[in-house]
Amino acid sequence: MRLRDSSIYDSAPVRRLLDEQTRAITPVLQHCAGDYALQIGALAEGLSPPALPLLGCWIRLQVSEDRYHGDLQALADEALPFIDDAFELVLLQHALEATAMSAALLDEAVRVLAPGGLLAITGVHPISAWAPWFRSRSHGQQARPRLPMGYVHDLQLAGFEIEQVRRVGCVFPGSTMAHSTATSLLGGGYVLIARKRRRAVTPLRIQPKPLAAPAAGRLSPSTRRTAAL
Repeated sequence: MRLRDSSIYDSAPVRRLLDEQTRAITPVLQHCAGDYALQIGALAEGLSPPALPLLGCWIRLQVSEDRYHGDLQALADEALPFIDDAFELVLLQHALEATAMSAALLDEAVRVLAPGGLLAITGVHPISAWAPWFRSRSHGQQARPRLPMGYVHDLQLAGFEIEQVRRVGCVFPGSTMAHSTATSLLGGGYVLIARKRRRAVTPLRIQPKPLAAPAAGRLSPSTRRTAAL
């Protein structure tokens, strides 16, 4: 099967997989609320974010090899130009396999996600019929897909709670049939959703300030007797 587009992410099979992944994560993300969300993907022409009515503004980036494009231009080996805890949702759509700097990208996604926010990751599953097809069609230019359980381990160490990990999509890239529940067990893609734990709040214990006892049990001349009783 010959691709019509120069980018594998613009090909019909991957477009269908992306649609399946978006449908899988959208119900979970419907309750995300806040002012800002960050979408980082691998599509050359970009991909519309899911319609989430409780989120205000999307920042959209496309990562390719060592650079970010889209709403800003930056190098992938540099920190994202956002403050810590800036976003209530970070969506990485095949972004971790589109750059050789996936570890740095994941670290940045963790940094800019607000406590209590959701991190959603999609990608090609490395143990599937898609993996060899993916490598051959991209001519080895894309990073080798990583097992989602590897990301699960990293995120748990970073203080995340894993809410969902599952495979989605058709078994074979050339299939145009909608997958069933059975075939999704061998689907070519995966979705991973994790929530960043909120920081624990340590209550302050207020120490009462002791009152100075009057010398020899007597009140000073400037102290009213009713104030000491």
